[in-house]
Amino acid sequence: MSTPASHPEHRIPTDVFNMAAYLVDRHVEEGRGSRTAVRFNGRDVSYVDLLHSVNRVGNGLSGLGVEMEHRCLLLLPDSLDFMATFLGSMKIGAVPVPANRLVSAKDFLYYLNDSRARVAVIHPEVWDRIEPIRGDLRYLRHLLMVGPDVPKGCLSFDEMVGSASTELNPAPTSPDDASYWLYTSGTTGTPKGVIHLHHDMMHCVGPYTREVVRVTPEDILFSSAGLSASYGLVNSLYIPLYIGATVVLNSDRPAPPTLYRILESERVTLFFSVPTSLAAMLADETPHDLSSLRQTISAGEALPGPIYRRWLDRYGVEILDGIGSTEFGYIFISNRAGKVREATSGQLIAPHETRLLDQDGEIVPRGEVGELYVRSDSVAAGYWNKHDRSKETFAGDWLRTHDNFMVDDDGYYSYQGRADDMIRVGGLYVAPTEVEGVLLDHPAVADCAVVGAPDEEGLIKTKAFVVLKADATGSPALVEELQTFVKGKLAHYKYPRWIEFVTELPRTAGGMGKIQRFRLRS
Repeated sequence: MSTPASHPEHRIPTDVFNMAAYLVDRHVEEGRGSRTAVRFNGRDVSYVDLLHSVNRVGNGLSGLGVEMEHRCLLLLPDSLDFMATFLGSMKIGAVPVPANRLVSAKDFLYYLNDSRARVAVIHPEVWDRIEPIRGDLRYLRHLLMVGPDVPKGCLSFDEMVGSASTELNPAPTSPDDASYWLYTSGTTGTPKGVIHLHHDMMHCVGPYTREVVRVTPEDILFSSAGLSASYGLVNSLYIPLYIGATVVLNSDRPAPPTLYRILESERVTLFFSVPTSLAAMLADETPHDLSSLRQTISAGEALPGPIYRRWLDRYGVEILDGIGSTEFGYIFISNRAGKVREATSGQLIAPHETRLLDQDGEIVPRGEVGELYVRSDSVAAGYWNKHDRSKETFAGDWLRTHDNFMVDDDGYYSYQGRADDMIRVGGLYVAPTEVEGVLLDHPAVADCAVVGAPDEEGLIKTKAFVVLKADATGSPALVEELQTFVKGKLAHYKYPRWIEFVTELPRTAGGMGKIQRFRLRS
């Protein structure tokens, strides 16, 4: 008879600790192997089944020469293949690097060369962007494609795992070995590889599951955010496997009809989403039965009060809004059930520590705005190959979030915008300079600036202020042309939802210096 995992204590060995074995092998060894770990495409995958899939991938990668510390890039939709590859590479001591599969070939080239990945496991839908850059991949040794029809130049992932053994001992990694990387945007648009260690998630997932959502093995979790992003990775992999619960995976686009179908048919109890998705779901006024939900969780961007109230009124379920970061690992400030304070990110989750500092590095009094710094053992080791950026963000024991907050006398934190110029759209960062650089390539654009602006729901999207060349005239047709131009070169979420034509941009030093984006935002 299986025993519940409950909430495991943070007893991390100081010598050998492999996070993949902790998340999967532990449940089988303690008698929970028959429990359902994953539901995907109508199939229930038990913890024993998941363990066998993980071991097959680990053995297959080892057979290709993948060793400890080698990077393995993942360009996959949410699926059992994703989970098995992420955990299988980690189990042999290699480092999985999930990446956004919706970006351009130029981005893929950067991810693969910057990470120096020896192996990439890809989905057929990215082949049209991988094939043209193959000659420029300096470190890649093997391309593995999932699915039945594998083109020349790729190895079959399915054949590799199909012939591999289901038995695999975990590599003797230490708690301080690199466990996984994720890329996060930089202020220049150049992504930074965030290096997380094997012990990191123990220090943030544990407190969150105990203090905020109180996950049990009987819970069924579902996330509208995908596994390739930090928030989605923890929602759909670390939290359910940490506790021994069940997660539902969705490989389709997270459109409201799909989300509602899964929530209803799978009887989901914990739904993790972002304000943009929640607003889109509320726009669908078709009746839906969400009576199985006991909690909705939101992060990635500040949750506007109207969305919170409409969700609560319609479904009778609170949204627990919180704030986290890729560098931190997960949510470190959150609202709690029965104690939600609308339009705030909630209260600090112990044992994490925070402080709010002014521009001189001094702690600000309660009720005043300051930049948020966080301290915890879950904070990443640093950025790969970005020494200056690491020094700027990882300030000793403290993580500089680059977010401004205010905290009231009851300890509730309210988001006050970015301390830098980054824009958070749907939980993903957009560097204004990256969008500006594309707009400036258009023959009609003389100058431009991009900022964040709220839509009718209060959600932040990108807005461009454009100065046209003398021979160009602003019009709705040109707005659409510029938007299409940006979509053709950048990920879809980065394009400007609004374009305003202006005669000049506000700059410092008499128009010769830096763009004053704060004036455009106001």
